[in-house]
Parts: sequence; C-alpha cells; structure tokens
Amino acid sequence: MLTQSHWPAEPGDVRATTVCDLLRHAAATVPERTALVDYGPDPDRRRAWTYAELLRDAERVARALLLRYAPGDRIAVWAPNSGEWVVLQHGVALAGMVLVALNPAYRTREMAFVLRQSGAAAVFCVDGHRGFDMRSMVDSIRADLPELREVHSFSDWDTFIDNVDPELALPDIDPEDIIQVQYTSGTTGFPKGAMLHHMGLVNEATFVAERAAFGDGDVYVNAMPMYHIGGGAVTSFGAWAKRGTFVLLPGFDPALLLEAIEAHRGTHSLVVPTMLIALLDHPDAGKRDLSSVKTILSGAAAVPAALVRRTIRELDCGFSILFGQTETHGVISQTRVTDAPEDQAGTVGQPLPQLEVKIADPTDGSPVPTGTQGEICVRGYQNMRGYYDMPDETAETIDADGWLHMGDVGQMDARGFLQVTGRVKDMILRGGLNLYPAEIEAVLLDHPAVETAAVIGVPDDHWGEQVGAVLRLRPGHERPSVADLTSFVRKQIAPHKTPTHWAFVEDLPMTPTGKIQKFVLRDQMRAGTLVFDEVRQPTG
Repeated sequence: MLTQSHWPAEPGDVRATTVCDLLRHAAATVPERTALVDYGPDPDRRRAWTYAELLRDAERVARALLLRYAPGDRIAVWAPNSGEWVVLQHGVALAGMVLVALNPAYRTREMAFVLRQSGAAAVFCVDGHRGFDMRSMVDSIRADLPELREVHSFSDWDTFIDNVDPELALPDIDPEDIIQVQYTSGTTGFPKGAMLHHMGLVNEATFVAERAAFGDGDVYVNAMPMYHIGGGAVTSFGAWAKRGTFVLLPGFDPALLLEAIEAHRGTHSLVVPTMLIALLDHPDAGKRDLSSVKTILSGAAAVPAALVRRTIRELDCGFSILFGQTETHGVISQTRVTDAPEDQAGTVGQPLPQLEVKIADPTDGSPVPTGTQGEICVRGYQNMRGYYDMPDETAETIDADGWLHMGDVGQMDARGFLQVTGRVKDMILRGGLNLYPAEIEAVLLDHPAVETAAVIGVPDDHWGEQVGAVLRLRPGHERPSVADLTSFVRKQIAPHKTPTHWAFVEDLPMTPTGKIQKFVLRDQMRAGTLVFDEVRQPTG
C-alpha cells in the first residue's frame, strides 16, 4: 500500500524485440493463420493475408524501398485505412526506415508543415478520398519541399513492388531503433512529431493485449484510424504479438463494425466513447451474433461509468479502460477485466509493467501524498526519444531526470490506481482555487439529457475565471433548463465548481479519435462565435 503517489517499476526485463520479429515469429510458427483482413463495405473487394503472405508482401515492399531510399529515411503515408497501409508499415520497418503517419483529413497548410518538419523523403497517398483530390494537392506543394524526392500513388502499388530482387539483403533492426514519427493529435493546436521505437511499441501493445485478456489467435476488429497510435500500434501490434488476426475497417461505421465482429468472430475492439455509444445504439446491435466478444477497450476521452456498465450488460463481455498518450507509445495505465466495477468505472487502472509513474507536485516535482492531485509523470522504456527536430519542446516535456510530464492532472490511490482529473492547460483558476474540468464534466455526463460536455474557463474580472459548460444533448431529449442543470450539479459537487456560463451546441470540435479540442472552444469564445446562452451569478 502506497503512502506517496509513486509507482515503482516492477522488477523484470522489457522484451528486447522488434515489430519485424513479431511478424517473422508468427510466420514461422503459424504461417497459414490469418494475420490481416481488409474488411471494406464491398464484399467482392475484401482481402485477407496469412502470416506467410503478409511477411512475403512486406519483404517485397522493404526491398522496393531500399532500391530508392536508405535506412533511416522518413517515409510518409497519407491515406485511409487499407491492407496496403499495413503492408507498407511493415515494409518500412523491415527496411529500417521510419514511418510518418499522416491524417487523411490534412489539407495544404498542415500537410506542408508535417512533410517539411519531418524531412520526409517520400510520401505514399491515395489519389483521392471523400471527394478530395489528394494527389494533386501533394503535387502542388512539392516545389516547397526539397527533401521530398518521390510521391507514390497507391493506385500504382503493383508497379512499385514489381521487379524486386528477392536476394536483396534487409538490414538488421535494433529494438531501440526509431520506427515511427507520430504526430500529436492536435488538442493543443500545434502538432509535434514523437519519435517512437520498436521496443516501446511492441511491449506496450503486448502488455495492453495481455491485460485485456487477448489470447493466442484472438481477433482484434479495428475501426480506429491507422495514422493514430490506437489503430496503427496498440491494437495491430498487440494482435501480431499474440499471433492473432487483425481485421481492419476503412473507417468507423457502426453497422460495418458489428458485421465484421460477427463475420470474423471478433474477440476485442478498441472504440472511443462516442463510437461505443453509436455501436450500442445501432439497430443492428441486437441482430448480430456478438457472442464472440471478450473485451471492449476504450479510452482517449472520459468513459462514463454508465457506459461501462451498459457495455458489460448488453454485450456480456469484459471492459478495459486505457490511458496514455502518443509520447508514451500509447498506453501507460489500464484497467483489468477482473477489476472491481467501481475501479472500472472510476479509474484508469494501474500502470503497465516496467513503468515508473508518479503524481508530481507542480512546485518541485516530488511525489504528492496518495489521494492528492498533481501532474502525471512517467519514466521508463516507454518514453518517446523526443520530438523530431524539436529540442526545446522535448526539454519542456522530458526533464533532466528522465520524467516525461504528460500534461494531465490526476491522483493515485494507495493501491496505485490512477484517476485522471484534467489537463494542466485546461485547469481553471477561480478566485485562487484550482478547478479541474474533468470532475465537473463527469457530473454533467451523468445527467440523462447530456451526451457530451466540455468545461472551459471563462475570463472574469473579479474571479479571474468562471466555469463555462458547453453541452451537446442526446437526440430525442428536451433541453433541460439551466436551473435544473445547476441544481443537478450542486447536489454532487461544491457550489464554486458549478458552471455559471452555459452553452448548448449541435457539435463540439473533436479530433478524429474523439478528443474535444478545447483550444478551439476558447478561440471561438474569444472571437465571439461561441456565445453562452445563459449566464448565472456565481455562488461561493
């Protein structure tokens, strides 16, 4: 039992292995087992790879890359989920190169920044996506990107991998070699490229799979984007570490996800809360055979207790909540499927193996007593190497003692279970008191009419900041009065934490993985485009 909020790393060794080792081991031991399924909406275009076939194709890609580029070069991919995306990812790893995963929603300014900042030597893209001409856009910015040597279209994929010398030697890969430069999702508005290594991604994904009770040969069904750490590492590498099957959807479609779970006897799926709600609410949920589901994993945003209970009840499965960030190779803590319901609903579990975690006092960085709030910090093999070509930003995030400061506010109990209570930058300073939005949002989400809640600080001449609530209501529910909401909140938390500014919106600005972009809300508030419907007098 802990008295200070410091979780020491468990004794033992981190697996010194690579993504390449995972694929080769599975291909050698279960060559005919299905490794990858490209599960699109058109049944005639669905494809599958055995482990032997996936290794063969990935090695062809690696040799094709080595004819044009050198180990260490950055290779960007700008495309929606597909089988070729995965094969390219493995090929880049086998060639000793570094993948730069880009959001298909990027447009000219974002794309030019990331390609320039990463120094990408090549970019693979689809010709178009959702009516947007992606190839033409890349061609239009090439002149300003001197390090970008080639643009490869997935429509010419077969040509790219033809006429490859099968005897061309592949480089030796070290577990600590960089495998990806993963750009942050944009909740702060400024993308930074986290340098991630083989050992970090493999171990993190394996530990997550094991804690979620993913067994040998189990099946991940994934609708998360591959450019995101959740789809492109946590689930996929976890599947391959356990010689399982990775069923990949082109994007999130609740009907297609339910169909894929039934068709491939899916055992596990990672879905953010908004996706999970859409899945459970879909009419097909009661029609599909979902009895194969063992565990639903969720995270990236607060997971309401009611949603945890509903999922376990309706799907008759386990539940596991994940917490982490790109800079830590994805996940640092996780609930077990065997954890008590109150821990599943109220915490993000205990740290993963081989990690050291503390809740730091903001003044001197020392661990605070258990049950006290502070910044969540992590140290160990799972930390990124730094932000690519951003030494100042790296130094601001990883201190001289090796602690990575996550920017999340939380607390740890005597057993080491973590609770996340907000973001350091989102903290509201009201009358000298620190208020943490996540605590207030959790109360608001318990109201039956509220589907999504975002709490932000509203500038105030007297108090410094007041509490503003921006709400999206559930379909079919009448809008509750502010008096009703105020009363609801005040019954559960202190009066000074109760919002005084209320806004009701149709949509909230989100990242593709379901995180609310509060910096956008603050920008809208300053610009006058976010107007609070009602302002009440503060209490306390």
